[in-house]
Amino acid sequence: MATTDPVELTTEFLRDLASGRIDGALAVVGDDILYENVGFPAVRGKQLFSRVMRALNGRLVHFDAEILTAAADGDKVLNERIDLLSLGPLRLRFWVCGHFEIRDGRIVVWRDYFDFFDCTKAMVRALVGLVVPGAVKPIRSLTDDGDHQLRPV
Repeated sequence: MATTDPVELTTEFLRDLASGRIDGALAVVGDDILYENVGFPAVRGKQLFSRVMRALNGRLVHFDAEILTAAADGDKVLNERIDLLSLGPLRLRFWVCGHFEIRDGRIVVWRDYFDFFDCTKAMVRALVGLVVPGAVKPIRSLTDDGDHQLRPV
């Protein structure tokens, strides 16, 4: 990943995660990264972050996302996404707002905000989706071949 544009950097980072290219994603993460899903304990440091990312893209769990919009203010990026977490056949689809901070071309903060009620609905839809697959709408995956160029606003 050889971009200096913060929106492109964070989009490619998420695309690498969604594609299972964990080492590629980790290449743009600072050693002192802070990863936080607001409401849950924070993950600090690249070593622990690496373990969490590998767990999110293992045999049983898979991360994917659709970026709805992204904006940059200097080295800070906000993106609005639909995340899709697959746990075996269970597919949880929910809204997320991500905040990223870049320092020296590396992601040093990744903080996600989401709505617990929306996540609860996602769990119900996922359970229904085990019987009625259409209950969980597909996303425009970062791994699709379509044009996913996002520009700062």
